[in-house]
Amino acid sequence: MNAAANTFVWDQDFITGIELVDEQHRALVELFNRLSAAITHGQATDDTAADAVLDELADYARQHFADEEKLMSDAGLFPTYREAHVARHEQFIVQVATLRAAHRGRAGRPTAIVEFLVAWLGYHILGEDQAMARQISRMRAGDTAEQAYEAERTDASPRTSALLKAIGNLYQATIDLNHELAELNRRLETRVAARTAELDLVNDRLREANQRLTTLSRTDGLLDIANRAYLDEVMEVEWQRAMRNTHPIALLLADIDHFKLFNDTYGHIAGDDCLKAVAQAVGVHVHRPTDLLARYGGEELAILLPDTDLAGAQAIARDICAAIAELRIPHSESSYGVVTVSIGVAAFVPERDTTAEVVLSAADGALYVAKDGGRNRVAAAG
Repeated sequence: MNAAANTFVWDQDFITGIELVDEQHRALVELFNRLSAAITHGQATDDTAADAVLDELADYARQHFADEEKLMSDAGLFPTYREAHVARHEQFIVQVATLRAAHRGRAGRPTAIVEFLVAWLGYHILGEDQAMARQISRMRAGDTAEQAYEAERTDASPRTSALLKAIGNLYQATIDLNHELAELNRRLETRVAARTAELDLVNDRLREANQRLTTLSRTDGLLDIANRAYLDEVMEVEWQRAMRNTHPIALLLADIDHFKLFNDTYGHIAGDDCLKAVAQAVGVHVHRPTDLLARYGGEELAILLPDTDLAGAQAIARDICAAIAELRIPHSESSYGVVTVSIGVAAFVPERDTTAEVVLSAADGALYVAKDGGRNRVAAAG
């Protein structure tokens, strides 16, 4: 980039005589001119280029400040000057972050960053760092830190003082503008955040409503367990998984014995209560997250058991059968005197091109065998 294209042009008036500081000043000026070009001359079609240079500038400034602060500490500069100098370093980092947020939020003019950096570079290089270099030079010549500091305060020519005061005023004006931009951006962000929060609340309520609808569509209203439609859906998924993994899958079909006679004798309200009690007792034996208890229809319940072979499924079925009898729900029309269930059990390792109807049909056939065998028992598909 040639000098004519630069926003801030380096010349010999900026030399402090401290090699490290001068080298870093030149690097800062170069970074600033790259940033100015990206912002003001349309070299970037979006904020990406400007953001990248701004990141680089901020990182380099932190390194420069750290080196300067070590230099001042090692030289033993007067604490009052050193503390004020460090405070302005910190102020610069805050201001850059503020301007960047405003620029991204579109709350301010892009050139505000350029105007601020022009003022800061002039104030920092012509003012603060030249003063630092002169104090270090005086101390090397024999002055104490306080003498060097006082000399710096009193020896400046009126012309130089006026120039630095003007630069300082410009720098302060850009800081004040930054504060105004930051406040405007904060208000914009507050309004956006409030609107976003409203939309999030609406979306949360919509998700909750959809979840409730999904749950209702999968749940039996009386027993609060899965319904037949959801059983069919899950069973198909688990059948395909078992086929891929060559694992067994088992199904239990449980039917309350003589349930029509129970309803006729005790009434439909008692029948509903009986169904609930049986479903709850069966649910105690459905432990794993992958197992599923569902109402198959009427007084029939289905228990889907992925990764379970026939022997394991039969053991669970026998436990369920015993648990229902132990409820001791009176049933005068049953030969057992209490409510019992008959359970058909089937288990398969699915073969290719078969469907879950295979295990369903086998369990249903086994259920009829259990009923024909006297009820209150378990029968397995052969």
